[in-house]
Amino acid sequence: MKCTFRLGTKVMFTLMIATMSTACSTTLIKDDVRRTDATLAHCSGGEWVDDSSIAVLPIPFVAFFVPHADLDEINGAEYLNRCGDPTRLVNRKVTVSRTACIPAGLTRIITLGVWQWCPAHVSWEADVMQATP
Repeated sequence: MKCTFRLGTKVMFTLMIATMSTACSTTLIKDDVRRTDATLAHCSGGEWVDDSSIAVLPIPFVAFFVPHADLDEINGAEYLNRCGDPTRLVNRKVTVSRTACIPAGLTRIITLGVWQWCPAHVSWEADVMQATP
């Protein structure tokens, strides 16, 4: 009886480590830094978003081994639009941090691999140039 329990514990531990190791930080947009005297303001911000995914083949246990598709697409341009006209933005940077997905990876284990909840943090920044006449 103990061997079965230990084997099950090892399998669950391995799946948990594999699930939790998917978290990282991704840069969606990054411009080379340009110095300009025409900079009017600096715009920056951050927001928590849902970056959940579902298995392409949503069959319990099989879902651990198939690719996952994102339920919500995170588009960097959407966040930079909050800073103003895209043609006036320089030194743009949009980063998605999925570090909070590590503890939330337990949802993938609970749903037997079918779905994973991932609270991601999107941060953006850009310099806004003055409008040229």
